[in-house]
Amino acid sequence: MSYTSILFAGEGPIARLTLNRPEKRNAFDPGMYDECIRALESLEGKSGVRALVVAGAGPAFCAGADLGAVVEGGRADRGQRPADDLREDLRRRVQRINLRLRQLEVPTIAMINGPAVGAGFDLASSCDLRVASPKARFMMAYTRVGLFPGGGGCWLLPRVVGLPKALELIYTGDFMEAEEALRLGYLHRLVPEEQLEQATMELAQKVAAGPPIALRLAKLQIYKGLEMEFEAALEFAAAAETITLTSQDHVEGVRAFREKRSPSFKGT
Repeated sequence: MSYTSILFAGEGPIARLTLNRPEKRNAFDPGMYDECIRALESLEGKSGVRALVVAGAGPAFCAGADLGAVVEGGRADRGQRPADDLREDLRRRVQRINLRLRQLEVPTIAMINGPAVGAGFDLASSCDLRVASPKARFMMAYTRVGLFPGGGGCWLLPRVVGLPKALELIYTGDFMEAEEALRLGYLHRLVPEEQLEQATMELAQKVAAGPPIALRLAKLQIYKGLEMEFEAALEFAAAAETITLTSQDHVEGVRAFREKRSPSFKGT
């Protein structure tokens, strides 16, 4: 499968998706939306992949939507288009990427080398973990051009940075700098620029070495649990724990503990 707007490596334990329009600061055009969706869908059911890293080429992570491509593509008249067409376009492209990231069974890590704006902010927020350099900064740019955050930011941000900060970012369109993002827990690690690649891949390798079944079930319950009552969550946990108790990974984990060595989990 060939790509022109992204770089994608989907084999091995750590898959990697890199937005590759550095001359446009990795802003999304329709082609890049479609390629990201194809790449993410190709990972579904791949038992050998245990983690996904999402990155941006060049000095930016993602500058949001390419407004120039919107105009050139004949969509400058969006205010005249039927509402159903606009809604379907959002669902089919913008929202589908973030939904696929959340639905992906394996852990996802955003490696943020620079600005993440608008749809780029949503993309980073849709990943499970985020590692960044001090050059990273984040802006919910939609309201600056009179738009609602259609990529899911109103749902994502309060769950990551808290309600007051989410409202501030959406209302003002101000930047959140990397240091504040770390303090608020939006970033999991903030490292010098020259260490970003190494730190991100070390985290990805650590995650990929974990028990695949247990991690996939944990990710599923964490996100589903946001909408569950506690009693229902406990029922889910009982079923999930039963699956892992009867797995070969559990046998290997106990054996490795007794033998004082690192376990080698196979996802069985």
